[in-house]
Formats: sequence, structure tokens, C-alpha cells
Amino acid sequence: MPRITKVYTRTGDDGTTALTSGRRVPKDSPRVEAYGTIDELSSHLGVARAIGLSDLCESRMRRIQNQLFHLGAEVSYPVDERGGADFPGIEPRHVDELEKLTDQLMEKLEPLENFLLPGGAPVGAELHVARTVCRRAERSLVALSRLETVEPAGIRYLNRLSDLLFVMARYENREAGSQDLLWDSRDDEPLEG
Repeated sequence: MPRITKVYTRTGDDGTTALTSGRRVPKDSPRVEAYGTIDELSSHLGVARAIGLSDLCESRMRRIQNQLFHLGAEVSYPVDERGGADFPGIEPRHVDELEKLTDQLMEKLEPLENFLLPGGAPVGAELHVARTVCRRAERSLVALSRLETVEPAGIRYLNRLSDLLFVMARYENREAGSQDLLWDSRDDEPLEG
């Protein structure tokens, strides 16, 4: 377990940051963008937890945040620079856990009859924000995978997690007494007055 005794180092004042391997890269590199977006996603999940999740979702959210930290750490340590180091990361079993929870929550919800507008209760709305950040993290990781080696389980994990967050948003909205906000494709008439 790392011991953090100082928050600032001044080494990033030149616009670079160190990867876990020690190699310095620009702060706007695709790798830093990917793990930074994963961190942003975890922060949004922290906001959802602070607002107040149902017991079922809360019981899993800390585990998901831990898994996201594993994923961010994995992305911050390029595969070809690890030298065989044992490192926590995303495994197929983590993807399976997300699928099982998604199925469990879906059993408690009415089938969807149309696309949804993000919103509802505060916790549901925040989970919708987290879902869109999750999709951005996924896109960032896919973009990085075109340039460098990336563990494929991480991409699958983010894809499943965004689905889970959509279902969690619906579930939390239902638990809060808020209806799904359905998209109305005919709601394009000019406003009067």
C-alpha cells in the first residue's frame, strides 16, 4: 500500500506527468486522458453515493469504485513497461459481476417502451451523468488501444458498466418515486408566445 506524505511534487509544472513505470508523458496524452476520465467517472459515482443510493446499489458501488481504481492503475502502467510485475486489473469475472447485477436490477423494472431523457431524482440524474462519463472513458480507452497495447477486459468492463449505470439510474429513480422521462419524438412544435 503506498504511503502518501506529500500531495504536490512540482514535477508536473512543465505539463508532463509520470506513468506508473516512471516514464514521463504529456498531461494531454491519450493514456493520461483515458485514466483521467476513469477517475472522473469514479468521482461521479462518489457523488451518487453521497446523494444516497438504495441499499442494493450502495452495497455494490464501493466495489465498482475499487475496480475502477484498478482499471485506472492498469491503464497508467503500459503493458510493455511492466516487466512481468503482478498488478491488480480488470478480469473477465469483474465483467460477469456487472452483468449479473444489471440482470438483477432489470428484473425489478418495467420494460422500456422508448428512449429515456436523463433526469429524475437527484441520484438518478447523477447516475445518468456517470453513464455518459463512462461512455467517454470507454471511447478514450478504445482510442488508446489504437495506439498502444491495452488490456481488452478494461474496454469490455466500461461497456458493461455504462449499461449497468443506465439501469441503476432507472432503478434509483423508481425507488425515489420518479417516473422514467420518455423521449417524445413529436415534441418539436414551436413554442407559443
